[in-house]
Amino acid sequence: MLVGYAAGGPADIVARLTAQWLSDRLGQQVVVDNRVGAASNIAAEAVVRSPPDGYTLLYVTISNAVNATLYDKLSFDLMRDLVPIASITRSPGVLAVNPAFPAQTVPEFIAYAKANPGKINMASAGPGSAPHLYTELFKMMTGVDLVQVHYRGSGPALPDLISGQVDAMFDPIASSISHIRAGTVRPLAVTTATRLEVLPDVPTVGDFVPGYEASGWYGIAAPKNTPAEIVARLNSEVNAALADPRVKASFADVGAAVLPGSPADFGKLLADDTEKWGKVIRAANIKVE
Repeated sequence: MLVGYAAGGPADIVARLTAQWLSDRLGQQVVVDNRVGAASNIAAEAVVRSPPDGYTLLYVTISNAVNATLYDKLSFDLMRDLVPIASITRSPGVLAVNPAFPAQTVPEFIAYAKANPGKINMASAGPGSAPHLYTELFKMMTGVDLVQVHYRGSGPALPDLISGQVDAMFDPIASSISHIRAGTVRPLAVTTATRLEVLPDVPTVGDFVPGYEASGWYGIAAPKNTPAEIVARLNSEVNAALADPRVKASFADVGAAVLPGSPADFGKLLADDTEKWGKVIRAANIKVE
């Protein structure tokens, strides 16, 4: 199972939980292979070019949907060259700040940003990553001027947020929850439409910026022409695991909600988010080097 991001980040954390229970259910080892680079395109291309036998899977994230618009000359087409198997979890985000940052609420954050245009440094997990796009959507909806500081993933970005090298970050909860619990970063709001069980006292961004909603997700896909019976078997095993209270609890502990469904459901999610974030990328004129 190829993961396009570094160890320790949110995709890797959820992927390793996934691999563990898939190994148990399938009776054979599922190995996580971190193929870092090009916002997960290296991992995706490797899977696209693999034999369609069910033994090489892509751990799909929102970045894969984003990349369809972000990159002009990909050597593959996500919707054409991969077969969706199953969605696994929906991954909420959180607007977190360094504990010394002066704003205590989202309205105070917006007011401070407007009084200090271009002065707030926002960490991102790289151009086109979920933290980057969540910030761009926030900028579009509030009219604030924030500076993006790109890292190679949430894992490398969080130490600089904790130390105050950057001021704030829209980060997937899976990677930031332990730091929130330890008090080394401070949450201002979550990015989902409703409050989260894992952070019940933290409001939503939408409470202050009506209509704001953003969340990531994780799933698995296989190369095109993978036999339908293999896709069906893997989908069945994923959904059976997602129904297990212990699996739900493991994901809930890192702020993720299980997202069961059919291969067609996952395909629709891919298509819908490709369209949604494509609009943000074009409006913000986001380019990759």
